[in-house]
Amino acid sequence: MTGEPLDAPPVPDYAALHRLDGRVFVLLGAGNGIGRQTAHALTAAGARVLCVDVDAERARAVASETGGIAHTADITRRAEVRDLFAYAQRELGPLGVVVDIVGMARYAPLAELDDEAWDWHFSMVLRHAWLTVQYGGEALADAGSGPMVFVASVSGLTAAPLHAAYGAAKAGLVSLVRSAAVEYGPRGVRVNAVAPGVVWTPRVAALIGPRGPRTQRPQRPVGPRRRDLGHRVDPALLRLAALVVRHRADARRGRRGRREVPVPDRRRRAVRHGPLPRGARPVRGG
Repeated sequence: MTGEPLDAPPVPDYAALHRLDGRVFVLLGAGNGIGRQTAHALTAAGARVLCVDVDAERARAVASETGGIAHTADITRRAEVRDLFAYAQRELGPLGVVVDIVGMARYAPLAELDDEAWDWHFSMVLRHAWLTVQYGGEALADAGSGPMVFVASVSGLTAAPLHAAYGAAKAGLVSLVRSAAVEYGPRGVRVNAVAPGVVWTPRVAALIGPRGPRTQRPQRPVGPRRRDLGHRVDPALLRLAALVVRHRADARRGRRGRREVPVPDRRRRAVRHGPLPRGARPVRGG
């Protein structure tokens, strides 16, 4: 015995910390890959999910699988993003969380990139995120508070052959996330991203083909048999969403155990960050 008192503080319901019962999510890019898996993860945690995809059939299929609500929109178009969030607020009530999965790549040598390929990457990777921040951020601020979560990429943090346009656009996304966190934080809106490596979705499998696992094998320190699948990233998204939702309640109750992060107006907000699953890197905006 050391003479120290027993640890007496109450133990929280840790499983409940990840529950999202009744909370309204707008999930952009829900139709396949990471988006489809995320729709399942969120609804399994109790969320009401608006499953948004540019392909109406995919949106309906995922909504049918998960019990979500299908919505079709091209989120690279300003008018459609504006109408999407107006619809969500009108039909579902105050928004709780916005998750943006959208992003694609066309790999090519830097010297061979033309204007169309460069502009396509910035539209497919960055433009929709900018529009989502503008309209989704305002919708969450109108609701009182809430998080936005984006999917960045290690390509925006490091470099690799054939990734110049995609990596530049993802790096822009990382910067946008940080800027949005600074600007929207004082209004109660938190903005974060996860930055996975190669995720073996059906689209990536079709793009890379059977050579993919062989070329990736030397880069896998955890062993040659493992591939990062969509469901490996989704727990990271779910954890970010759950923690930032829980943070709002924690901040109101004044719980301890948070580190302080400055914001530009010199007020300080308490932010809780937790560990993420292997295979995803956090990009902490605020």
